Amino acid sequence: MKVPRGFTLIELLVVIAIIAVLAAILFPVFAKAREQAKTTACLSQMKQLALSVDMYADSQNAALPPSSNYGAPTTDPKRVWPPLVQPYVKDKSVFLCPAAERAAYAADWDSRSWQPIGYNSATAYDPTGCDPAEQGHRGCEGFISIVRLPVLKEPARIPLFADTPHGPRQQKYRAYVFDPYNGNDHPTEWGLGLPLVSDRDLVIELNDRLPSELKPVYCRHGRTGKDEGKTTIIFADGHAKQYSAASILAMDKGANLIWRFR
Repeated sequence: MKVPRGFTLIELLVVIAIIAVLAAILFPVFAKAREQAKTTACLSQMKQLALSVDMYADSQNAALPPSSNYGAPTTDPKRVWPPLVQPYVKDKSVFLCPAAERAAYAADWDSRSWQPIGYNSATAYDPTGCDPAEQGHRGCEGFISIVRLPVLKEPARIPLFADTPHGPRQQKYRAYVFDPYNGNDHPTEWGLGLPLVSDRDLVIELNDRLPSELKPVYCRHGRTGKDEGKTTIIFADGHAKQYSAASILAMDKGANLIWRFR
């Protein structure tokens, strides 16, 4: 009877080397596929948020929910926008982008820093009489009137939702909103001025600023640190599209979006 010959050490090393090469080839592919799946899920959930805002507006005489209602006390959950539209959403996980780790639904004023999908703070309502339209927004928290959909002239170019960086409020995160007045001004068109935008976490990078001077858009999808990463944007007409940070920063030479619609 012939005794089967075992593998030699050289043969074992060759097999291990082949497995290592295959792993090196396949792991980045799997990682990219997993990231793309999260991006797709984030897009889907943000579309559901857009639908919830439409349903809210239908029930409120075409009024959009304010991103922040500064007329409500800080103890009132409806001081922030998510509890206003949550009744129109089946699952609170819709408010969370799967690509954002350790995120949480902004249930109230104190937890507003943990939600990784932000709403345009140009919708903020402040009944105290401080009007950003007259003061260039600087020093103001909101407008003295509620936004209504019929007054939006080009809703297909107006971003309502985008990805935002999240984290502890004590570290200046305000993830439930992005502020379209904190970034670069357009040289001739006020509406084309920007929020702070990057595929890096600008709350960390610009942490010497006040929280009100931050509130950036975070292009977390496929981020490289060179503004090649993308954010999903939901527009006032309900459609969705992804834009790179570089395209947004190019203003009318790139994305050409109306961030400051009043």
